[in-house]
Amino acid sequence: MATATAPAKCILVTGPPGAGKTTLVMRVFERLRASQPHLSIRGFFTREVREGSDRVGFEVVTLDGKHGPLASSKISNAESLRWPTVGKYKVDVQSFESLALPELQVKEGIDLFIIDEVGKMELFSSSFFPSVMRVLESNIPILASIPIPKIGRDIPAVARLRNHPGAVVFTLNAANRDTMRENVYNQLVNMLRTT
Repeated sequence: MATATAPAKCILVTGPPGAGKTTLVMRVFERLRASQPHLSIRGFFTREVREGSDRVGFEVVTLDGKHGPLASSKISNAESLRWPTVGKYKVDVQSFESLALPELQVKEGIDLFIIDEVGKMELFSSSFFPSVMRVLESNIPILASIPIPKIGRDIPAVARLRNHPGAVVFTLNAANRDTMRENVYNQLVNMLRTT
């Protein structure tokens, strides 16, 4: 006889590029750190790399401050010729995996995972989505960001997350940022109380 598991506790933040998904995730993380410093939180976020006003890439930053490249429009060495591309960016899968995958190890005592983001670049890693699913199945609360689906096209792994029975999706836009940040924070605090 199979045993039923409790539904996963997963908050997904989505919205168009530039809506402020990463900013929301980081503000919620900072507020949790200040209000509940005893929590053990693991994960990573991605941030833009800029030269002046031009975005030239993205880097992965772990919650404890380690960082490295995720993608760049400036890299042009022999090794990067084999890297996958998204638009003008070459994705450094090996760098991403070396930083992100250790952060997604399910261990005793972890209270929350933050995953910013589960998107096209990150999904070039064949190990990434299985790691995300292990976290989801662990029933440890997750706060993650995902891209908004393009009309008629959705990334299968992202659709799988969005449609997971334990997922709550918050759609962000320029007009609702402050309200959404408060809603996400409150939902997360409630999830953490019932863990």
